[in-house]
Amino acid sequence: MFARPAVAARSAVFVQSRNMATLKEIQVRLKSVTNISKITASMKMIASTKTTRAQRAMNVARLYGKVSNDFVKQAEVEKAADAKELLVTVSSDKGLCGGIHSSLSRQSRKYLAENPEAPLVVLGDKAKVQLQRAYPNNIRYSFSQLGSSIPTFDESSAVASTVLNDKELAFDNAKLLYNRFVSAIAFETDSIECFPISQIVEAPNFKAYEFQEEVLENLNEFLFANSLHWALVEGHAAEMAAKRTAMENATKNAGDMITRLTLQYNRGRQAVITNELIDIITGASAL
Repeated sequence: MFARPAVAARSAVFVQSRNMATLKEIQVRLKSVTNISKITASMKMIASTKTTRAQRAMNVARLYGKVSNDFVKQAEVEKAADAKELLVTVSSDKGLCGGIHSSLSRQSRKYLAENPEAPLVVLGDKAKVQLQRAYPNNIRYSFSQLGSSIPTFDESSAVASTVLNDKELAFDNAKLLYNRFVSAIAFETDSIECFPISQIVEAPNFKAYEFQEEVLENLNEFLFANSLHWALVEGHAAEMAAKRTAMENATKNAGDMITRLTLQYNRGRQAVITNELIDIITGASAL
């Protein structure tokens, strides 16, 4: 006659201990998600500040870059049909910014699939890791640690000098793939065409002028470095804006998860209290 109450008591203790273990796990997870939410909210604020500064630098670099492009257009430089083109993918070393690097890598792979012999220069470790798997033999140079805050013209000039001074890396024109800043929540993968001075001096509207050889060499390096700087700074602004959006979405998702976990914890705690009350009432009734 005492067997059934003993079994019921053991079952109640087991259910109670199981619920307590589950509540403890939910509590630990709730604390973890809350801490992550605080981190992503702080990263969002930092990215917002960096986006504002990056936009100011982008507006200046974009102005100089468009002047270089207008110069080439006014000279009426034409791309040769069988020109050997160099592909330059302008990325960065940092992540946590959505699919901004994957978009560049996808466009680069698409171009290399159509031009399998094209040499490749990669700026940034993120794009390098993705492109190295499919096209390791195309990569001639890879640069990292560029623009840890805002890319400078000195960094762009160093990259341009390295590429242009390599006599084995012969190309007729270069194509810079970069992320163009559209708005604080949008970007587009775009390209900039760069032509060497050998093609510019043969342009119809440039033949009428005479320049010293040293001046032409400096102009060649400046045009390439200027376009490269434009792509780097614009890509940096797009990256900071994408990072801000990514951290905002992460903070929002963490808030939703906190709400669900809090509700789940409250329901579990209520179930434990109900079971305890049932045990008390059952024990009182047995007496």
